Amino acid sequence: MNRRGFVTTAALLAAGCEGRDAVPLPPAQWVGASFERGHRLRSMGALPAPAVHKRAAVLIVGGGIAGLAAARGFMKRGIDDVHLLELEDSAGGNSRGHVMGGMACPLGAHYLPLPAPESHEVAEWLHELGLLKHEFGRSVPEERHLCHSPQERLFFEGAWVEGLLPPTAAEAAKRFAHITAPLQNPRSFALPAHRGAWRAEHEALNRVTFARWLDEQQLADPALRWYLDYCCRDDFGAGITTVSAWAGMHYFASRHGFHAPGEEAERDGVFTWPEGNAWLAQRLMQPLGERVHGGRTVLRVSESRHEVQVLAWDEAAQQVEAWTAPQAVLALPLFVAARVLESPPQALRDAAALMSYAPWLVANLQLDAPLLDRASGAPPSWDNVVYGASGLGYVDAMHQSLRATPGPTVLTAYRALQAGERAALLNDTPAVWADRVLADLQPAHPDIRRRVQRIDLMRWGHAMAVPRPGVHRHPALAALRAMHGRMRFAHADLAGYSVFEEAFTAGCEAAA
Repeated sequence: MNRRGFVTTAALLAAGCEGRDAVPLPPAQWVGASFERGHRLRSMGALPAPAVHKRAAVLIVGGGIAGLAAARGFMKRGIDDVHLLELEDSAGGNSRGHVMGGMACPLGAHYLPLPAPESHEVAEWLHELGLLKHEFGRSVPEERHLCHSPQERLFFEGAWVEGLLPPTAAEAAKRFAHITAPLQNPRSFALPAHRGAWRAEHEALNRVTFARWLDEQQLADPALRWYLDYCCRDDFGAGITTVSAWAGMHYFASRHGFHAPGEEAERDGVFTWPEGNAWLAQRLMQPLGERVHGGRTVLRVSESRHEVQVLAWDEAAQQVEAWTAPQAVLALPLFVAARVLESPPQALRDAAALMSYAPWLVANLQLDAPLLDRASGAPPSWDNVVYGASGLGYVDAMHQSLRATPGPTVLTAYRALQAGERAALLNDTPAVWADRVLADLQPAHPDIRRRVQRIDLMRWGHAMAVPRPGVHRHPALAALRAMHGRMRFAHADLAGYSVFEEAFTAGCEAAA
């Protein structure tokens, strides 16, 4: 062991010997979404008479990516009188951001892959933003906004290794790659998914869980199955025993594919920023200006022959507003849309009953200095995952900075929870959840409790729809996507799972 290795190891041992109880827990608090507003729907009795009456040419209910994309679509068509009602004080949905110690960090989604050909609406917008440009007849990304290297590493058996696939899974991964190669046609697993080909083999994958399909293929290696489970939890909020085999395959085939170790093709980069996809949400919001009305809890939506009426509770003024418009877009999770719509169509009732949602915890940890790293192994990366941990690892907000020397930073740790943990997410204190997050990361970073100055926690009670068997291409979802008239639906839920490209496309299609 060289001198540097000795010093680093000694420091790690000293940090580890301090133990969990030796270092007091840093201040922890809830930030972001207010569950009380969402729960107002089920706690409010008879509605008082509206104190304010307003009109719009188009009214959009819900300020996530789908709602913001719909507003942009109407304005591009020359309809300027578009107004958007959002539950929280600021729009953005799962793509909102935060600031700690002067450093931006995400509260939800934190990257966007380069768009596939089927995501032409996303590509068009990225060209407008300057994130994509035309060179020699093809689109190329603006490299300043791509994720810097190194991108990923895994803490496995006491050391950091490159990539997220455990080294012991190499042989099983080769077999998995061989079995799935005939299925990994990007045109079949497109983004957005409703534009992909759909054949009998896809329907068969959609009928069973990913775990059952792996069993049928006799893919039992525990390290490989951990990796596949991690990928599903990361993208869909639920693991291989819950999501469909179609969803598990879509994770790889819709983007970079699955390649066996030693046969990896060069992967396309991903766009990311310190604040994650909040960077994108902010650029969708900016042209809307005062047309975005935050702090509005929508209580009821009703459709008549000539107009749509929306009753919303103004959280700041503590009064009911009445909005009317000849056209409206419900850019809400389907279970919320079914609750607020006075006379929901049967397709919406069926779709809402079909959906299940994953709760999430996002913890931002403000550090006063870089964490100690082990003397050997992969260097600090943008995405850092601990094998076998309950959480999904963390991203480093300052990884994208160009500073010459390491310094204070914010780590954003993600945790996809079981549906049964939703009550604990609501009732347990911030300190309890902060302690769980730190315990998850401590095996890789024994000094983490000494470095963390503050922890801000964001809880998502119903973060994303889970693509269970039979959800994708369900007739009820197809009927809602095709519905026209005064009321239209736009949300990633229409795809049965939650990613940026699905939400953006749904908003564009509703406006078109």
